[in-house]
Amino acid sequence: MRPMLLLPVALAGVVIGIASTWFVMRRGHEVAPPAAASAPTEKKTLYWYDPMVPDQHFDHAGKSPFMDMQLVPKFAGDAGDSGDIVRIDPRQVQNLGMRTARAERGRLASSVRASGSVAFDERAVTVVQARTAGIVERLDVRAPLTTVKQGQALLTMLAPEWTAAQAEYLSLRRSRSPGLEELRSAARERLLLLGMSDGQIRTVEQHGEAQARITIVAPRDGVIGELSVREGATVATGTPLLRINGLDTVWVNAAIPEAQIHRVITASPVEAEFPAYPGERFTGQVETLLPDVDATTRTQTARIVLKNPGHRIGPGMFARLTFTGAVQETSGVLVPSEAVITTGTRSVVIVAEGDGRFRPQEVRIGDEADGKTNVIEGLNDGETVVLSGQFLIDSEASLSGTLARLGGGNDAPTGAKDAVTPSEDARPIHMASGTLKRIEGDRWTIAADAMASLDMGAMTMTFIKPTSSETVVIQPGQRVSFSFVRTADGAFEIKKITPDRRRSTP
Repeated sequence: MRPMLLLPVALAGVVIGIASTWFVMRRGHEVAPPAAASAPTEKKTLYWYDPMVPDQHFDHAGKSPFMDMQLVPKFAGDAGDSGDIVRIDPRQVQNLGMRTARAERGRLASSVRASGSVAFDERAVTVVQARTAGIVERLDVRAPLTTVKQGQALLTMLAPEWTAAQAEYLSLRRSRSPGLEELRSAARERLLLLGMSDGQIRTVEQHGEAQARITIVAPRDGVIGELSVREGATVATGTPLLRINGLDTVWVNAAIPEAQIHRVITASPVEAEFPAYPGERFTGQVETLLPDVDATTRTQTARIVLKNPGHRIGPGMFARLTFTGAVQETSGVLVPSEAVITTGTRSVVIVAEGDGRFRPQEVRIGDEADGKTNVIEGLNDGETVVLSGQFLIDSEASLSGTLARLGGGNDAPTGAKDAVTPSEDARPIHMASGTLKRIEGDRWTIAADAMASLDMGAMTMTFIKPTSSETVVIQPGQRVSFSFVRTADGAFEIKKITPDRRRSTP
């Protein structure tokens, strides 16, 4: 009987256990905190704005009335961790494809590179003129820029004075009277002064009769730079007939940026390359720096004397020049030049602190060469700087007032040298690249590439030329990288522009 009694007791215990477990679990669900299932709190949108006009706020999303782009939201808490830090959503940074680089200590070998055009060497010019009155009977050279060799016939003249002088000289040669040696010598010297050469005089002596026609020959190799007479023309004594330009050497007039003039030294060697002769280099040296600075391009002309073997280099050719004697080495913290934002009153780099945090840092820069800039003050070795997308950070910095403090406000950090007005700080600096199409006075037309961060496609825009004295020489057709701001009247003003070394043809 005992086993039969134990079975109901065991079943009753199992039922009580199941009931207890169900009660405890239900009790636990009733007291569980509801916060575990709540959704995360979304950021509050303060307003919308156009990154190119950041001080204009809008209370709803939509398209900007200033540019063909969507407005960007400004969230609460986006001002950064401190007064000098700008915080950007890491997802937005990733979408921009923002590039960075480390500032590294090194040595910068800065050499001067410039472009120039070829001109005649004006010291190698010979003017052929009439030594006596006469008539041009025949021209052997009929067009300017004709190549001639020394001794080549240029023209034939009828000159009665030459004929009379020859007859007098021949008469004295035939005379056997004593004491005429001095008169003969004087008569021969007169022929030389009238423009006859020794060879022509010997011809007259051999034939024994005066020549009515005199042929004028080229005194040197070169090209006809100017032809002043035609057949049948009557010329007086001293009339220029033609001008011969020598080609053994040529001049190259190079435009040196004003900021690099101190590196160009007289008599320093120069290497030149010409598109017409790829792979070849021609050597020369700096003859002088012309004492005149072009007020438009802010460049000074360096005159270079270039050797011209084979007379292959002609006036008007374009030359790329390297001043090998002007190399200077400086040591310091180096950053890629594209990381430096020049506003005209100061230079700024954007330092990446990590986790979407950025800090605009004012710096003092030195020399620039081969895409690197020497930072003299304001940046430490090993810090990370932003190479692309600075316009977005600059826009955020303008909204939060960071650049106003950086520019010398009440909270300006020690070392801020140039105070600027709040209106100037409110203008963000934007980075772009494109192809320079044409220059019309102070208006530069650039076919700008697409700017994805601003939701702008490729378009051709007109900009106000840069006012910085450090502007390099740029010609239409070149690829360029540039920074620009929007002025109060809605125009776009270039702050800094440089050739795009990554995409331009070397």
